[in-house]
Amino acid sequence: MADKIAVENVNAPGHVTNVDAGKYNAMKDAMLIVMAAGPMTAKDIKEAAKSHLPDDLFPGGATSGWWQKCVQLDLEAKGIVARHATKPLTFSLK
Repeated sequence: MADKIAVENVNAPGHVTNVDAGKYNAMKDAMLIVMAAGPMTAKDIKEAAKSHLPDDLFPGGATSGWWQKCVQLDLEAKGIVARHATKPLTFSLK
């Protein structure tokens, strides 16, 4: 069985879900790299992160959108990522 990691959701406080640790950590690392540049939209984060993802976990970027949102919501819940009241929404590291 694959290793799991518990993730939170800023929109559902107290709710914890277990997800694949390898994919979570790969996306988290990629997001932290690209978000260092400053506020970005979710779409921009997803596209920029793709080039930092291992192809064995995300062949051709497959499922990267779902994982980007999962990690974003978890990092927001943990206070690592800030959501800005812009249109469209932008996110940055705190």
